[in-house]
Amino acid sequence: MQDSAIPGGALAVVKDRRLVYARGYGWADREAKIQVRPQTLFRIASVSKTFTAVAVLKLVETGRLKLGDRAFDLVPLAPCAAAGQPPDPRLATITVNQLLHHTGGWDRDKSFDPMFRSRRIAQACGVPSPPGPKDVIRYMLGQPLDFEPGSRFAYSNFGYCVLGRVIERVTGLAYEPFVREHILRRIGIRRMRMGASLETGRLPNEVRYYTKGQGTAESVFGEKPRRVPWPYGGFCLEAMDAHGGWVASVVDLARIAAALDDPAHSPLLAPSTLRLLYQSPDPPVARKPDGTLQDHYYACGWSVRKISASGRANYWHDGSLPGTFTLLVRRADGLSWAVLFNQRSEDSRLPDLAIDRGLHRAANAVSAWPERDLFPLFFP
Repeated sequence: MQDSAIPGGALAVVKDRRLVYARGYGWADREAKIQVRPQTLFRIASVSKTFTAVAVLKLVETGRLKLGDRAFDLVPLAPCAAAGQPPDPRLATITVNQLLHHTGGWDRDKSFDPMFRSRRIAQACGVPSPPGPKDVIRYMLGQPLDFEPGSRFAYSNFGYCVLGRVIERVTGLAYEPFVREHILRRIGIRRMRMGASLETGRLPNEVRYYTKGQGTAESVFGEKPRRVPWPYGGFCLEAMDAHGGWVASVVDLARIAAALDDPAHSPLLAPSTLRLLYQSPDPPVARKPDGTLQDHYYACGWSVRKISASGRANYWHDGSLPGTFTLLVRRADGLSWAVLFNQRSEDSRLPDLAIDRGLHRAANAVSAWPERDLFPLFFP
């Protein structure tokens, strides 16, 4: 935090499903001199995908959804009239499984990330800016895919946006209440909410977000362009619900890490379903030239790195938005941690790598972990 001039952060550590450490650092609100606490809320950015993937697998477990189901059969939307060309016929072949593994066919590095093109999409669809998730999907139905679905990996926020709508169609509920009722409440998470783009929608006990140099952007809200602080109107957080919209504390993230740590004791998913959560993508994705599986791959809402031939692995997900950096790690030795910051590095990912490596080094240096469990101190 000192090296990158980050105002505030929080850290929680889990050992064998016990919360053994939870602490806030620095300022939740630098101007008001409000300190970060373990219960302080932060935007968790793409760590939201972990919760969406668990929700999808819960529907698979209960027989309401199949991984092989074609996603756009479940999301029957018409393209925007001015969105571009007729729908790419390959869209009809994309499966729920491919969306979970980021192999659906969109590559933001080759084309663009629609979740950050609010004004253009609103204009094409004839709706006020910022457009909601369904209008983003309608716009993308008029855009060509970047590669053949299932042929390779390319990280896609948009794919998880579609998964949010699949959840809504299958359950008949909006995305947020379904996840809160059927995932969060099962593991004692009560205060997680969808975040708001504008500072006027800031939740009680939520941090203020900062950018290096206090950068500004053109607002995606309103009829006239105007400059706003990047974290407060430079993008539409509400449209990012299923891939980046949640606001949570480090203790909340520690709870899901603990809930997934031991398949035999998980209150969320059966052991057979947890295997699906960590299952590698279908070939040829994540395969070496000889056809064997790579040591590192993206499963369903988790990155996976194998650390032994017996199948033991470490799992993690990070997240990043202007004003936010997040990291959730689950190790094979029963250790997990979550770390949240209210500012990210704008010039490189080196500070992000530093916190990851630093936490592994710190954890490896501990010879004896506390036997107490701090979770009861933070309930509800």
